Amino acid sequence: MLARLIPHPLLSTTLVLVWLGLVNTLTLGNLILGVVFGLIVPMVTAPYWPDRPKVRKPLRIAEYFLVVLWDIVIANIHVATIILFKRQRDIHSVWLSVPVELTSAEAITVLAGTITMTPGTVSTSLAADGGAILVHCLHTDDPDALRDTIKARYESRLKEIFE
Repeated sequence: MLARLIPHPLLSTTLVLVWLGLVNTLTLGNLILGVVFGLIVPMVTAPYWPDRPKVRKPLRIAEYFLVVLWDIVIANIHVATIILFKRQRDIHSVWLSVPVELTSAEAITVLAGTITMTPGTVSTSLAADGGAILVHCLHTDDPDALRDTIKARYESRLKEIFE
């Protein structure tokens, strides 16, 4: 019964928090309206998610979030250094194919989004079979090390979370 009322508890919680953040005022009315949105939207959209992935280790999500946040801060500093102090001829932009072992479409989407959110890298396309992501890197002297870093820091954690 509870699974039919709240088919996606994480989505429901997120919707309530996003609603409260958007209205920027914590009142009983806003909280009730947020809960209504948090209950109705997942119930209406549940049929469109028949094979939604199961999150195996929810606490690893917090770890993943902190790792990505740290990497974004460090990458911002790195990109600023490249832009301010490297000459154009010393910047080595590369296109890199990152093989993907993830099978869940949601996990692959999170990986591609993480790569794009990290300054200096952009995921540009996914292979038709979902086996690789094409990534553009602003500057690297070692593309293989960058590929290995993406797989070790992000993909391995996402495999633990989703699969």
